[in-house]
Amino acid sequence: MENSRYPQFKFNWLGGVALIAGLFVGSMFISFLMTFAKIAFGVNIALKEWFMMLSNAIVFVSAIVAFDFIIVRRTTGKRLNFNFSPTNFYTYLLVFPLMLGMMFIAEFITAQIPTTGPVFGDLYEYFNDLMAQLTDDPIVMVLTAVIMAPIFEEIIFRGIIQKGLMNNGVKPWKAIVIASIIFGLVHGNPWQFAGATLLGCVLGLVYYKTKSLLLPMLLHGFNNLCSTLLVTYTKNESFADAFKIPEWILLIIGIALFSLFYYLFVKKNKVHYLEI
Repeated sequence: MENSRYPQFKFNWLGGVALIAGLFVGSMFISFLMTFAKIAFGVNIALKEWFMMLSNAIVFVSAIVAFDFIIVRRTTGKRLNFNFSPTNFYTYLLVFPLMLGMMFIAEFITAQIPTTGPVFGDLYEYFNDLMAQLTDDPIVMVLTAVIMAPIFEEIIFRGIIQKGLMNNGVKPWKAIVIASIIFGLVHGNPWQFAGATLLGCVLGLVYYKTKSLLLPMLLHGFNNLCSTLLVTYTKNESFADAFKIPEWILLIIGIALFSLFYYLFVKKNKVHYLEI
């Protein structure tokens, strides 16, 4: 829309370069802060949980700012901004069960990926050890995974990549899938890739239909909150283990939930907002 208050930027290879350049600059700045603290004060701040949160924010913000100045302002004459408007309450009642259904489906699919053997076994153990080293503080986990990650990741993957692809003429369903696959790939391991890609498709669908980043952020936070609670209180990121049911029953429940609320959200009620 020509008169939209939101910039109609396009995402292509140059946009990808801008995001990567921003990530690189942010990472270099974090390295500088760690080196400076070590030399000036003799403190290894990399081990501090507050620095983990700060470094995540710096990397994401630097990528968003780089895309804004290199792509958005140069091509549209506007600064990067997004629609965060709330939708009607009925829409919330549709999308949260939709997301929960896909979370159950994603868990079943993820559970089919091997965690033992000469290749997957070592890789799975490596990533488990890596995640265990991050933090065991529930407050830090909530701040990082439930609040910060949904905000920054939805801005980049849905707000920048998916929207930019659609503005560049890519069909909506293709843009949703491409952004979701990239979202899955950046998680860096096959188990999170499967779940992140599937859940990314739901987040992308909701963003496409509502034109607001608020709902994808809330849904993303809901997913991460569930994961955080499962890890904190059951020591295993599994609904099936928490509910004491087989994975195949969880799959059936997930398919039923997702199918019903997908129909209500997309087909029956045809929820679709305009961005103005």
